[in-house]
Amino acid sequence: MATSDRPFPGPEDPGLKAVMSERRKLVALAYRLLGSVAEAEDAVQETYARWYAMSADQRDAVRSPGAWLTTVASRVCLDVLGSARARRERYVGEWIPEPLPGSVEWSSAGRAPGGAGDPADRITLDESVTMAFLVALEAMTPAERVALVLHDVFGYPFPEVAEIVGRTPAACRQLASSARRRARSFDAARVSEDRRAETVRAFKAAWEAHDIDALVGLLDPGVTAAADSNGLAQAALRPIEGAEQVARHFLALAERMPTGVAVAECVVNGQPGLAVQRDGATATVLAFDIGEDGITRIWAVLNPDKLQSWNRADALHGRSGGAGQDP
Repeated sequence: MATSDRPFPGPEDPGLKAVMSERRKLVALAYRLLGSVAEAEDAVQETYARWYAMSADQRDAVRSPGAWLTTVASRVCLDVLGSARARRERYVGEWIPEPLPGSVEWSSAGRAPGGAGDPADRITLDESVTMAFLVALEAMTPAERVALVLHDVFGYPFPEVAEIVGRTPAACRQLASSARRRARSFDAARVSEDRRAETVRAFKAAWEAHDIDALVGLLDPGVTAAADSNGLAQAALRPIEGAEQVARHFLALAERMPTGVAVAECVVNGQPGLAVQRDGATATVLAFDIGEDGITRIWAVLNPDKLQSWNRADALHGRSGGAGQDP
């Protein structure tokens, strides 16, 4: 991604604080669009480089710097998404969005949903950062993703979305509608947070106890488990389907786990998950989607490039833990 050679301003720049206050929202937007913290940060860096590549007079002429930055960041993300398909065709195994540790501070960032004439059936900010939603976005075209995230998540009216993506408001409304239909195909029945936590806790206990019957009982008959390693860790290259097949796979992993490996409960993109740890490092993060009949999807991320934020968090909190095994 090209960036300007022009240096960024110093703290004496009177407009710096106002412009930089948009950064949190821009990273939140870019992460949802790209599914990668590193790519999101690069996109935002490129956005600011373009802002400061303009002359002071050009910047002063911008009526709303926040709107300008959002427009440019969205267009940068569109460009990245356009090349992502080719890059992911070279990816080894499944590509899963990068998981975030903890309660996800970005979940409250952005513009409040709502607006005259806009549909009421929106995706909330909290829902939009779950692994299930991010995976659903992967099935959409770049334009669908941008229209859906800008409108349904960040509350931009379709005329503003149209200016960003270079289409008519009616076309953007159709893009968002099509994207919603794709997202609904990934929807599981809504279950309470308590039930999600109880299910993940029970899965952990059954996995550690090597109890295949208990594992099968926790899984939806049509459950799918997928792993993301990009060839940097031992992992299944294709998704595993069916309750018994997934349970047997996890049982085989439990039997191979070396001494000293710990499986810890954690929060993954705002929802209950598990982290497999060893030697002070998190090497596998498991995210779950849970429906009325049990766990419907398991996503395991082993690619160390996608676990950097987890290991920074581990070091910050002085955690010890274990190396991951794929599901």
